[in-house]
Amino acid sequence: MKQRGSGGDRPPSRRPGAGEGAGQRSEPGVASPKISKAAANDKVLDSIIAADKTAAMKLAPVSRETEERLDRYIALLREWQAKTNLIAPSTLPNLWTRHIADSLQLVDLAPAAKRWADLGSGGGFPGVVLACAMAGTPGASVHLVERIAKKAAFLREAIRVTTSPGVVHLAEIGDNVDRITGPVDCVTARALAPLHQLIGFAEPLMRQGAKALFLKGQDVEAELTEAAKYWNIRPQLHQSRTGDGWIVELNAAERRS
Repeated sequence: MKQRGSGGDRPPSRRPGAGEGAGQRSEPGVASPKISKAAANDKVLDSIIAADKTAAMKLAPVSRETEERLDRYIALLREWQAKTNLIAPSTLPNLWTRHIADSLQLVDLAPAAKRWADLGSGGGFPGVVLACAMAGTPGASVHLVERIAKKAAFLREAIRVTTSPGVVHLAEIGDNVDRITGPVDCVTARALAPLHQLIGFAEPLMRQGAKALFLKGQDVEAELTEAAKYWNIRPQLHQSRTGDGWIVELNAAERRS
């Protein structure tokens, strides 16, 4: 499977063999301590998150300006996380590797993309991270589609605080085409729905020329098999830099009759 983007230390893209595991995406490193939602701003986390940031920036280097935007985003997320559940509390110690670097790697897979659509943005991964990365690019925009009002409010504040080119749409995921105006170069989704459903959400945008990049776990082979029952697709797989997950790249999808 052809490898795309920069990242010279990335392992070559390949399909996972049968029995290589299923379920959620796992992350590198030792087991993280259990963290409650109320401890999101606990000072004991600061040194752990700082070390994780160092590791993440090696996996997905960014400019100083982008790093500063991401710092503001993480500070805001930790503030809101103490009041509402934006991400799984257990992932707080690995915010940078599990969420930030995981999102940033998409940029290398679509280096020419300026206009992005992120379906089911949730706590902002990958949508807000992509907006931070795109902030210095003329003509860039990131559409963030989220159906939960509280999370949409957080996303708007994150875009404001980071001064990033994002537009938040409070809408059901299936309504994204009517709300997103103008061309889209790349459509993304992370931890949202099974692959065959994601393709259904993204297909109208893909029909207009968008590439799809979906972040998936170790069970990607089973999801591809299921998706092939509903769609004619030619997927390209890229192994994640940040764990045992995969990125499914699609340039077109046609519903089976």
